[in-house]
Amino acid sequence: MLNNDQTKEIPKADLWLFIAVSAYFVMNGAQLWETALMIPAWTKAPPASLIFFREPYAPDLKTFWILVHSIHDLSLIAALVFNWRIPARRNPMLLLIAIHIGVRAWTLAYFAPTIIEFQQVPYSDSVDSGLLEKAALWRQLNYLRVGLFALVNLGLAALLRTNSH
Repeated sequence: MLNNDQTKEIPKADLWLFIAVSAYFVMNGAQLWETALMIPAWTKAPPASLIFFREPYAPDLKTFWILVHSIHDLSLIAALVFNWRIPARRNPMLLLIAIHIGVRAWTLAYFAPTIIEFQQVPYSDSVDSGLLEKAALWRQLNYLRVGLFALVNLGLAALLRTNSH
Protein backbone atom coordinates (compact mmCIF):
# COMPACT_ATOMS: atom_id res chain seq x y z
CA MET A 1 0.00 0.00 0.00
CA LEU A 2 1.29 3.48 -0.90
CA ASN A 3 1.57 6.19 1.71
CA ASN A 4 0.71 9.84 1.14
CA ASP A 5 4.26 10.81 0.14
CA GLN A 6 4.37 8.12 -2.55
CA THR A 7 1.08 9.18 -4.12
CA LYS A 8 1.90 12.87 -4.46
CA GLU A 9 2.02 14.11 -8.00
CA ILE A 10 5.37 15.22 -9.37
CA PRO A 11 5.25 19.02 -9.72
CA LYS A 12 4.98 20.12 -13.36
CA ALA A 13 8.13 22.22 -13.00
CA ASP A 14 10.12 19.13 -12.01
CA LEU A 15 8.46 16.94 -14.62
CA TRP A 16 9.10 19.30 -17.55
CA LEU A 17 12.66 20.00 -16.48
CA PHE A 18 13.24 16.24 -16.27
CA ILE A 19 11.71 15.75 -19.75
CA ALA A 20 13.87 18.56 -21.20
CA VAL A 21 17.03 17.14 -19.61
CA SER A 22 16.14 13.65 -20.84
CA ALA A 23 15.53 14.91 -24.38
CA TYR A 24 18.87 16.73 -24.17
CA PHE A 25 20.59 13.49 -23.11
CA VAL A 26 19.08 11.74 -26.15
CA MET A 27 20.39 14.56 -28.33
CA ASN A 28 23.82 14.44 -26.61
CA GLY A 29 23.98 10.69 -27.17
CA ALA A 30 23.25 11.08 -30.86
CA GLN A 31 25.84 13.85 -31.10
CA LEU A 32 28.47 11.69 -29.41
CA TRP A 33 27.66 8.70 -31.63
CA GLU A 34 27.86 10.88 -34.74
CA THR A 35 31.08 12.52 -33.54
CA ALA A 36 32.75 9.22 -32.68
CA LEU A 37 31.66 7.17 -35.68
CA MET A 38 30.19 9.10 -38.57
CA ILE A 39 32.22 12.30 -38.69
CA PRO A 40 35.64 10.58 -38.72
CA ALA A 41 34.43 8.48 -41.68
CA TRP A 42 33.32 11.32 -43.92
CA THR A 43 36.12 13.75 -42.95
CA LYS A 44 38.90 11.20 -43.49
CA ALA A 45 39.78 11.84 -47.13
CA PRO A 46 37.36 14.11 -49.01
CA PRO A 47 36.07 14.03 -51.66
CA ALA A 48 36.53 10.25 -51.76
CA SER A 49 35.21 9.81 -48.19
CA LEU A 50 32.18 11.96 -48.99
CA ILE A 51 30.68 8.86 -50.62
CA PHE A 52 29.22 8.46 -47.13
CA PHE A 53 26.55 11.01 -48.18
CA ARG A 54 25.64 9.32 -51.49
CA GLU A 55 22.50 7.36 -52.24
CA PRO A 56 21.23 4.75 -51.83
CA TYR A 57 22.67 4.35 -48.30
CA ALA A 58 23.11 7.96 -47.24
CA PRO A 59 21.72 8.71 -43.79
CA ASP A 60 18.94 11.29 -43.62
CA LEU A 61 20.74 13.52 -41.16
CA LYS A 62 18.66 16.63 -41.90
CA THR A 63 15.34 15.01 -40.99
CA PHE A 64 16.82 13.30 -37.94
CA TRP A 65 18.36 16.46 -36.49
CA ILE A 66 15.32 18.64 -37.24
CA LEU A 67 13.12 16.14 -35.39
CA VAL A 68 15.50 15.72 -32.43
CA HIS A 69 16.07 19.47 -32.01
CA SER A 70 12.36 20.24 -32.36
CA ILE A 71 11.35 17.78 -29.66
CA HIS A 72 14.13 19.00 -27.41
CA ASP A 73 13.42 22.69 -27.95
CA LEU A 74 9.69 22.30 -27.28
CA SER A 75 10.40 20.43 -24.04
CA LEU A 76 12.95 23.07 -23.03
CA ILE A 77 10.41 25.86 -23.62
CA ALA A 78 7.81 23.97 -21.56
CA ALA A 79 10.38 23.49 -18.79
CA LEU A 80 11.12 27.22 -18.75
CA VAL A 81 7.40 28.09 -18.65
CA PHE A 82 6.71 25.74 -15.74
CA ASN A 83 9.85 26.83 -13.87
CA TRP A 84 9.39 30.56 -14.48
CA ARG A 85 8.12 31.29 -10.96
CA ILE A 86 11.09 29.53 -9.37
CA PRO A 87 13.91 32.14 -9.38
CA ALA A 88 16.51 29.56 -8.30
CA ARG A 89 15.79 27.75 -11.57
CA ARG A 90 14.56 30.52 -13.86
CA ASN A 91 17.70 32.63 -13.84
CA PRO A 92 20.17 29.78 -14.45
CA MET A 93 17.80 28.33 -17.07
CA LEU A 94 17.75 31.65 -18.91
CA LEU A 95 21.55 31.70 -19.01
CA LEU A 96 21.78 28.06 -20.14
CA ILE A 97 19.08 28.58 -22.77
CA ALA A 98 20.93 31.66 -24.05
CA ILE A 99 24.08 29.55 -24.46
CA HIS A 100 22.00 26.81 -26.11
CA ILE A 101 20.51 29.34 -28.56
CA GLY A 102 24.00 30.67 -29.30
CA VAL A 103 25.30 27.19 -30.12
CA ARG A 104 22.20 26.47 -32.22
CA ALA A 105 22.76 29.74 -34.12
CA TRP A 106 26.38 28.71 -34.71
CA THR A 107 25.11 25.37 -35.98
CA LEU A 108 22.73 27.04 -38.42
CA ALA A 109 25.29 29.63 -39.53
CA TYR A 110 28.33 27.35 -39.96
CA PHE A 111 27.84 23.61 -39.41
CA ALA A 112 24.65 23.02 -41.41
CA PRO A 113 25.63 25.05 -44.50
CA THR A 114 29.14 23.60 -44.51
CA ILE A 115 27.94 20.00 -44.34
CA ILE A 116 25.46 20.77 -47.15
CA GLU A 117 28.42 22.01 -49.20
CA PHE A 118 30.28 18.77 -48.49
CA GLN A 119 27.24 16.74 -49.53
CA GLN A 120 27.19 18.51 -52.89
CA VAL A 121 30.86 17.91 -53.76
CA PRO A 122 31.10 15.56 -56.75
CA TYR A 123 32.56 12.15 -56.00
CA SER A 124 36.21 11.56 -56.82
CA ASP A 125 38.66 8.82 -55.86
CA SER A 126 41.25 11.47 -55.05
CA VAL A 127 41.86 13.45 -51.89
CA ASP A 128 41.66 17.23 -52.11
CA SER A 129 43.94 18.94 -49.56
CA GLY A 130 41.70 22.02 -49.37
CA LEU A 131 38.63 19.90 -48.65
CA LEU A 132 40.64 17.84 -46.17
CA GLU A 133 41.58 21.00 -44.23
CA LYS A 134 37.99 22.28 -44.33
CA ALA A 135 36.68 18.91 -43.10
CA ALA A 136 39.30 18.79 -40.33
CA LEU A 137 38.29 22.27 -39.15
CA TRP A 138 34.60 21.27 -39.19
CA ARG A 139 35.44 18.15 -37.16
CA GLN A 140 37.54 20.08 -34.60
CA LEU A 141 34.93 22.81 -34.14
CA ASN A 142 32.29 20.12 -33.77
CA TYR A 143 34.12 18.77 -30.69
CA LEU A 144 33.69 22.21 -29.11
CA ARG A 145 30.03 22.43 -30.17
CA VAL A 146 29.16 18.98 -28.79
CA GLY A 147 31.00 19.81 -25.57
CA LEU A 148 29.06 23.04 -25.14
CA PHE A 149 25.74 21.26 -25.69
CA ALA A 150 26.74 18.63 -23.10
CA LEU A 151 27.74 21.29 -20.56
CA VAL A 152 24.42 23.09 -21.01
CA ASN A 153 22.60 19.82 -20.42
CA LEU A 154 24.63 19.06 -17.30
CA GLY A 155 23.79 22.54 -16.03
CA LEU A 156 20.10 21.89 -16.61
CA ALA A 157 20.38 18.49 -14.95
CA ALA A 158 21.95 20.11 -11.89
CA LEU A 159 18.86 22.31 -11.57
CA LEU A 160 16.79 19.20 -10.90
CA ARG A 161 18.41 19.20 -7.46
CA THR A 162 17.03 22.70 -6.82
CA ASN A 163 13.82 22.68 -4.80
CA SER A 164 10.79 23.49 -6.97
CA HIS A 165 8.45 24.23 -4.06
